[in-house]
Amino acid sequence: MARKDRTGNRKPREQRSPIMIPELGYYLVVTDTEATERCYFQGLHKELPKEIQNKLVIKVVETKTRSMIDKCLAMTAYDAQYRIPWIVFDRDEVKDFDEIIKEAESFGIRVGWSNPCFEIWMHSYYGAMPAIMESWVCCSEFEKVFQRKTGQKYSKADSGLYEKIFRTGDEEKALQIAKQKYEQCIREGKTIPSQMCPCTTVYQLVGEIRKKVDVG
Repeated sequence: MARKDRTGNRKPREQRSPIMIPELGYYLVVTDTEATERCYFQGLHKELPKEIQNKLVIKVVETKTRSMIDKCLAMTAYDAQYRIPWIVFDRDEVKDFDEIIKEAESFGIRVGWSNPCFEIWMHSYYGAMPAIMESWVCCSEFEKVFQRKTGQKYSKADSGLYEKIFRTGDEEKALQIAKQKYEQCIREGKTIPSQMCPCTTVYQLVGEIRKKVDVG
């Protein structure tokens, strides 16, 4: 659909501003949480080297769980040439967890899922991914580790969340631990995400971004 100018008339395609495509990619991260993933990924982008920040964009959008795929499809249809779509969400109490992942992948949308919750990924920054099955227990245990490591209380809405765990933890080790846990589940014959616990694929997204930063 053609865009309108200030008078309400549609601009001919040749008169529209050219789209500036980020050199290292434009990541669209759609999540169903109110704060945690947004704070994490916005913080990750903020901590990238200044010369990289304009080359690699990370846009975080929040919506309801069942709307994540539709939101991704709508936004990539509008800017398909430069968005790299991901949905990021937790098993938690989501009944259609496996179905959402399978459906997203069928549309070419990558999925950064966590089982039982996103905190299991952040746990790995501190050298372990403990065998925890319940989200509330995982959050509670992470709160203790976070406070011990940072000297501050954990808040899901902390805009400095990423900076704090990056500074006090080890991201390279986190990537290794998460990858090993994922591969361990596969070796054990657990290939359905809801059965893979503790486990997360968020490391794939973070690792991909980190590789581009190293190259860029």
